[in-house]
Amino acid sequence: MTGLDRADGIFVGKGETPEYLLLRLANRHGLVTGATGTGKTVTLQVLAEGFSRAGVPVFAADIKGDLSGIAAPGEAKEALTARAAGMGYTYEPDRFPAMFWDLFGQQGHPIRATISEMGPLLLARLMDLNNVQEGALNIAFRVADEQGLLLLDLKDLRAMLGFIAEHAAELTTAYGNVSKATIGTIQRQILVLENQGGTNFFGEPALALKDFLRTDRDGRGYINILAADKLMENPRLYATFLLWLLSELFEEMPEVGDVDKPKLVFFFDEAHLLFNDAPKAMMDKIEQVVRLIRSKGVGVYFVTQNPLDVPDKILAQLGNRVQHALRAFTPRDQKAVKAAADTFRPNPKLDTARVIMELGKGEALLSFLEGNGTPCMVDRAMICPPSAQLGPISPEARKALIAASPVKGKYDTLLDAESAYEVLQGRTKSASAAAPAQTQAQAPAPAEEGDGGGWSIGAVLGGLFGTTRPRGKRLSTGQVIAREVTRSVTNRVAGQIAADLGKSLGGRTGSTIGRAIVRGTLGGILRR
Repeated sequence: MTGLDRADGIFVGKGETPEYLLLRLANRHGLVTGATGTGKTVTLQVLAEGFSRAGVPVFAADIKGDLSGIAAPGEAKEALTARAAGMGYTYEPDRFPAMFWDLFGQQGHPIRATISEMGPLLLARLMDLNNVQEGALNIAFRVADEQGLLLLDLKDLRAMLGFIAEHAAELTTAYGNVSKATIGTIQRQILVLENQGGTNFFGEPALALKDFLRTDRDGRGYINILAADKLMENPRLYATFLLWLLSELFEEMPEVGDVDKPKLVFFFDEAHLLFNDAPKAMMDKIEQVVRLIRSKGVGVYFVTQNPLDVPDKILAQLGNRVQHALRAFTPRDQKAVKAAADTFRPNPKLDTARVIMELGKGEALLSFLEGNGTPCMVDRAMICPPSAQLGPISPEARKALIAASPVKGKYDTLLDAESAYEVLQGRTKSASAAAPAQTQAQAPAPAEEGDGGGWSIGAVLGGLFGTTRPRGKRLSTGQVIAREVTRSVTNRVAGQIAADLGKSLGGRTGSTIGRAIVRGTLGGILRR
C-alpha cells in the first residue's frame, strides 16, 4: 500500500476527512461524471491504481490513449508532490502491471468473439436492424443451432442468411415468413460492418475471460487497457463490444456472493453511447446485468459527462459516486446541474448544485458507500495524484510490454475452423455433383435386342423423331433425312385419318374438326 491506502479501502481524495472507496462495497458499482477536461480520466487512473494495488484486476477502455501511462512510473513533479503533501503523505512514483488489447490488433492483443457468442440481440443492435430484420436474424441462429452449424465469423453469418433465403418457403411454416428483401438488407448491413473493421473482431481464437483475471508476482491485479481511439470512430461497435464483454462476464463468472474485494472491476468510459437509442429489450438486458453481476464479484463503473446520461433504473444501482465540475451557461444546463445535485445524499454544509459549477480541475464531489451499505453525505474533495505516468506511453514502450505479455502469441494468429460457411459450401458442391448423375439415372434405358418388355412408345417415337438426343447436339445428315421422310408420311396419314374422322362426324364441319384433332395430337408428338 502507498499513500493513505488501507487494507479495506482505496484512498481517493481528501476533503474535510480522507475519502475511501471500501473494497468490500466496490462491487456495488459506481459513477464518475463531469464535463470534458475536468479530470475524469485522472480519477479513473487513481481508482484503477488502487484496485491493482489491492490485487483486483481491472478492465478499462482508453479513449484518448492517456490511460496507457499507468504502465510507466510517474514523475515527481512539483504540483503532484505538493498535492500529496497537502493530503498528508509523500508522493512516490509507481508503475502497474498492464496488458494492452485492441479489436483491430494494432495497439494490443487482438480481441475476438464468435458470431454465436455475440448473439442475435447484440448483432441486431450493432447493425441497427429493425424488428422484422432482427426476427429474420433470430431464425438464422435457430436454424444454425438445430442443424449443428457453427457461426464463428461474418462469412458464416452470410452463408447462413443465404441458406435461409434459399429455403424460405420450407422454413415459413415452422418459423414464420422470411423475405429475400429482408435477408438482402441484413447482408448489406454486414457489408457496412465489414468495412468498419468488424471482420477483425469476429472469429477465433475467441477471448478467454480468465486472461482478464490475472495478478502479477507481487499480487497486483493486471490492468487490461483496451485501445479505443480508433474504435470510437464507430461508437455503436464500441458500445456493443463493451456490452458483450459485460454480458460474457455475467454469463461465465461463478456466483460468489459478498466478497472482501471484487474479482474484477469494469470501467465503461463514454457510457452514454451504451444507452443512446437503445431499444427496450437492450435496456432490459443492461439493467439485468448491472443488477445481478454484483453477486459474481464484478464491479461496474460508468464514466460519462452527466448523471442524466444514465437511465434512472441503472443509476439507482450505482452506489459510489464521483462528480467533477459541470458547466451551466444556459437554463437547460442549469436544470441538468440541479438534477445531478439531486442524485447525492445532501450535506447541510454544502450547496451541492452551486459547488458542482465551482469545482476546479482535480476537485470533485465524492459520495461512497459506508459500512452499512448506505451512501455517505456528499463531500467536496481534492483527488489524490496518480502514482503512475500521466499521459500516454511511447509506441516503443507499448510494443515492449506487448512482447512481454503473459498472453503473447495466444491471440495473434487468426484461426479458420470448419464452420457454417464450409459446411454449406460442401453441401452445394455435393448437390451440384449429384445433379447430372440423378438426371442420367432418371433417363429411360435403351431397349436391348430381344427384350420384348424393354421398349415403350416414347422410346420408339423418340428414336424415330430424334428427340432423345442430348440438348445442344446437332442431328446427323441421315437423321435429318429420316425426320423429313417421317414428317411427310405422317402428314399423309394424318390427312387420311382426318378425312375418315370427318366423314364419321359428318359434313364439312366434321372434316375440319377431324383435321384439328389429328393435327393437335400428332403435332404434339412431333414437337417433342
